[in-house]
Amino acid sequence: DTTQPHPKRRLTDHRTRKDQKNNTEPQYQIAIAIATAIMKTFSALSLLAVVALPFTSAFAPRLSSSSAASALKAAESEVSFGDLDGSNVRIGIIRTRWNDEHVSSLVEGCRKALKECNVKDDFIFETEVPGSFELPMAARFLALSQTVDAIVTAGVLIKGETMHFEYISEATASGLMSVGLQTSTPIVYGVLNCLNEEQVKARSSGDSNHGYDWGKTAVEMALLRTEALDMKGGSDEAKEKLAKMGFGDKEVKDEHGEKKSTYF
Repeated sequence: DTTQPHPKRRLTDHRTRKDQKNNTEPQYQIAIAIATAIMKTFSALSLLAVVALPFTSAFAPRLSSSSAASALKAAESEVSFGDLDGSNVRIGIIRTRWNDEHVSSLVEGCRKALKECNVKDDFIFETEVPGSFELPMAARFLALSQTVDAIVTAGVLIKGETMHFEYISEATASGLMSVGLQTSTPIVYGVLNCLNEEQVKARSSGDSNHGYDWGKTAVEMALLRTEALDMKGGSDEAKEKLAKMGFGDKEVKDEHGEKKSTYF
């Protein structure tokens, strides 16, 4: 009968199926072993997390509703400013139009500090640029004009969905630092870099208005610059001290009475 399989072929098929079964059994065993190991590891980690929770929570800050609100707001300034007389100081303010409402509040805080330091309104120069990226170039133009003793830059950057925030923040900070070093004009970095608008509001209004500290900083640095580079009206003791530091051309003599260089 042609429909019956050949005895040898039937024996071969039987052995083939048996070999396939024997080959697949180790694979199943390995998979089961891996799954079992993963489950044991997961159980051990879960148990460790439960055991460690009381210890980690003891060190974690616990914020009540009131403390959480205060944490959202910027802490009050930890920098103390003495009595600053800015009656002869010229201050430049460069602000951005981007995020205009918050930047305007920061500028108001800055002007309040300048007024407390007796800076005359005629000695305050204010201009604006589109955004924070333009601040370094504008600051350089103003510094090179030699019409101001210090510059406050005011802007607000808020994190978005792309990397734009990181690129602009880094470029602005680096650019402003370079302008200050290249022109010997103090540049106050007054750009808020925040993750959301709530953080901006907490740092640009009320007692936590950072613009106020920026204004005080500008006056202090302007006075320092005037002493170091101009020294007009300074005492002989101050001039002597500055000359030893390398500022100015006051003659300084060593212990043998010989003139020595006043520059580094």
